[in-house]
Amino acid sequence: MNALFKIPLGWMTLVHQKLRFGVALAGIAFAVILILMQLGFRSSLFESAVRYHERLRYDIAIFSADSPFIVRPQAFSNRRLYQALGHPEVKSATPVYIYQSRWKNPYDHSSRSVLTLGIEPEADVLDAPGMAEGRGAIRQQDVVLFDAASRPEHGPIAERFRAGETIFTEVNDRRIRVGGLFEMGPSFGIDGSIVTSDTNFLRLFPDRRRTQIELGLLGLQEGADPEAVRDEIDALLPDDVLVLTRADFIRREVAYWNSTTPIGYVFTFGSVIGFLVGGIIVYQILFADVSDHLAEYATLKAMGYSNAFVSGVVIQQAVILAVLGFLPGVAASAGLYRTAASATRLPLALDPERIAAVLGLTVLMCVLSALIAVRKVRSADPAEVF
Repeated sequence: MNALFKIPLGWMTLVHQKLRFGVALAGIAFAVILILMQLGFRSSLFESAVRYHERLRYDIAIFSADSPFIVRPQAFSNRRLYQALGHPEVKSATPVYIYQSRWKNPYDHSSRSVLTLGIEPEADVLDAPGMAEGRGAIRQQDVVLFDAASRPEHGPIAERFRAGETIFTEVNDRRIRVGGLFEMGPSFGIDGSIVTSDTNFLRLFPDRRRTQIELGLLGLQEGADPEAVRDEIDALLPDDVLVLTRADFIRREVAYWNSTTPIGYVFTFGSVIGFLVGGIIVYQILFADVSDHLAEYATLKAMGYSNAFVSGVVIQQAVILAVLGFLPGVAASAGLYRTAASATRLPLALDPERIAAVLGLTVLMCVLSALIAVRKVRSADPAEVF
């Protein structure tokens, strides 16, 4: 096998037919792009879906058992918070109101959906840029904080606000003023967000009762074990609510998008299709190459070279194709990631772990294709070929 790498026979065979070589590299690069883009969108789906789960401040969350995910929450009684507050390890209990509302773009007057959070202004419950400065503003009547990273269809709110413009618009047909900005970003279920006080929230939803909330945030005493406290509170409260640690809450949201909705399946299926497409392309190229050079391979076997050596030549070709096809695929994907992230404002970024994983998949794809194509070489009998 050492002689194989001293004599670059696989490389010489590949470059002998430059057009076929170029087609093979283009096919592999396309498969790499397809796999990387599908994995990138899948990752951004999960990462963006749990932004609020990660940035809200809590040790344990109380959530309605009937709520599928955070954008479609079901209300439950705030009595559950008071019951949980009776646990000796619970230090604080904060209600959060969550619902979708209608936002009117103040510049083109179109309507868009925004996720609306109502919080107690005194409670520092959201760890997001701009929240510390804006909590005082939402104490005022009909004032909201706007997510500066929202989709552009909501209007150039952030740009105009930073330029000093006073911005009035309507939310649920009620006139409000943008009193500040925070940064969260959209997801596959959220195009934009606003945060206001609990009192202002109830003004936007006059049919809602203050005693009905969508999320409860519990803070624990220092040194408390969240999992142990979770189990004890869960045994204490009725079955109409879920008692979740931060990790539980995040896992539940990811599981919803991965298994309950078709989106996670579609992105996974797209990655598999990319792998199969690349494998078929490489197989066709290598099989054609083996067929064209069958006499040469048979000559090597007649000269005494083993099946392992001859098969190694084809596998060497596969590895060369994998590496050289992978490089332009990654370069093109990096540009597509930047374009997609700018257009969608989703968290799309190429990370080293994903690059390494796709490189491994590309090599595996090409080697498996080579092992299938090389069967023709292994079965070649020099006497029959000549």
